[in-house]
Amino acid sequence: MSNLLLLIICFLAGIILRKTGRFPESTPAALNGFIIHISLPALAILHLHRLTLDLSLGYTAAMAWLLFGIGVLFFCTIGRLAGVSRESIGALMLVGGLGNTSFVGLPMIEAYYGREFLGVGIVADMCGSFLVLSTLGVMTAVSFSSGALTFRQVARKILLFPPFQALLLALLLRPVPFPPELSTVLQKLGDTLTPLALVSVGFQLRLGELRGALKPLALGLIYKLLLGPACIYLLYVVICGGHGPVMRVTLFEAAMAPMISAGIVAVDHRLNPPLVTLMIGLGIPLSFLTLLFWWWLLQGV
Repeated sequence: MSNLLLLIICFLAGIILRKTGRFPESTPAALNGFIIHISLPALAILHLHRLTLDLSLGYTAAMAWLLFGIGVLFFCTIGRLAGVSRESIGALMLVGGLGNTSFVGLPMIEAYYGREFLGVGIVADMCGSFLVLSTLGVMTAVSFSSGALTFRQVARKILLFPPFQALLLALLLRPVPFPPELSTVLQKLGDTLTPLALVSVGFQLRLGELRGALKPLALGLIYKLLLGPACIYLLYVVICGGHGPVMRVTLFEAAMAPMISAGIVAVDHRLNPPLVTLMIGLGIPLSFLTLLFWWWLLQGV
């Protein structure tokens, strides 16, 4: 409950700070820069160093990759048929194709399934959503913001993406034990991600832009909250015959709200920031309703 309260308070704080003019209009750029260069790298180093790799969690790790891949096909096809702009399609691939498997996902897992399944959520986030964002997500953002690029330019963008550098460093440091003091510092730096990200989202949210973004917004939210998880359910349960508590939590993570970090990357690359903000700002509260539906549906898995 405290995590959900934090989400609400920080989101509302961002809205209030903009309306009162207490912070400058450049505030989101500064907050997003801190998140990309400090908060996300700290979380990557800390959690990947602690993560116990288990082949039985392969379905969990693969979920985000499949969700993103299906989303790319969906948004490219339906988006173009619906006349959605190129920048909006790129934005939807990021925020509609990647789920909020950490700041919303972990509290939701604890609330619905218990703390003993938080490890499943961490695998879904670090080996799935975070890794997809650091590679295919950056590639998508660069391609849709700058047009045609060479492989070398895209590879350079990925290699220079601070969270990806932190991911590589975390893998290299896995054999090295971290002193408690370092883990504490990394945890405190990583804890800044959720409040800063939601303040940034709230600051940028302008409901007056809702009317002009209804078509791509509807496509994005329908895919992220309903259609995308349904595809993973069909693949994992109906086709592959998956079942059990780990499978239920994995599918539950597939139904999470749009990923805030993906939204920050999209905004940083100027991929329709108003649409990105609406996707996150409306997607998170809507997910509280759709997650209840998915929890009920998954009880039989």
